[in-house]
Amino acid sequence: MSFTAKDVKELREATGVGMMDCKKALTECSGNMENAIAYLREKGLAAAQKKAGRITAEGMAYATVIDGVGVVVEVNAETDFVAKNEKFIDFVEGIAKTVAATAHNEVEELLASNFHGLGHTVTDQLQEMIQVIGENISVRRFIRYTEGYNVPYIHAGGKIGVIVNMDVSGISDMDAVTELGKDIAMQIAAMRPLYLNTDAVDPEELEKEKEIQLNKAIEENKAKNLPEDKARQIAESMVKGRINKFYEDICLMNQPYVKENKLTVAKHVENVAKQLGGQITIKGFTRFEKGEGIEKKEDDFAAEVASMAK
Repeated sequence: MSFTAKDVKELREATGVGMMDCKKALTECSGNMENAIAYLREKGLAAAQKKAGRITAEGMAYATVIDGVGVVVEVNAETDFVAKNEKFIDFVEGIAKTVAATAHNEVEELLASNFHGLGHTVTDQLQEMIQVIGENISVRRFIRYTEGYNVPYIHAGGKIGVIVNMDVSGISDMDAVTELGKDIAMQIAAMRPLYLNTDAVDPEELEKEKEIQLNKAIEENKAKNLPEDKARQIAESMVKGRINKFYEDICLMNQPYVKENKLTVAKHVENVAKQLGGQITIKGFTRFEKGEGIEKKEDDFAAEVASMAK
């Protein structure tokens, strides 16, 4: 079966692969379009395996609500240029839709499921994107909220993705609730709380912080030449105040509200709920920052390209 330049163009538009590779695929597959697409995907798999060892610390954190389900995903790539690529953005949005439509909790389960709207798996689509983009790409993590009222927020074009999960009752003005959720999400993006409230704090982390602050306070009191029991009593009193500051740093509901720092986040939510004539409870949140905790490669992308050109 022969093929034309129009066929090559059509295959390129369907796959995003370069013209020469498309021409080769059609030649190898005797002009059969479906077989050529499969051929390129197979080649994409080979290319992806070559790139699999490369560090992916860039990409995008993405948050959305689909049919009431709140979703946050992080999809990583090698360079920050990728986050501006429309095909990559479409892929990330497709991952979010897949997460919303499935009940998976692990990345491995997600990768084995069908990609939203397509007849093949997430892994298949991932391998195809690696071929199209030309970089290693990985789906790092995701979370979904199936209950309550969810509000998404994306900061700096995908640097940070946040979902705020709320329980709302007795309120008809949901636009105002969404506005509150956006404000809380921006607080989370900026202030990096680790926990929702004091009840959620890891007991081991709390005890470790108390011990650190107690030893620090005792050391500070040594200069005052106080009796040992008195010095310890004062130190324990000092620790109580410092633990409250510790809570302010790590607990969302205890943090000063960024738009009115005389109020805590908890008090601001309470005030808004009262104004709207109902009840609002912040039930949870998730904050993903792209590349968070990933050790980035020292060599930059430009240097790599320059080295390849030598």
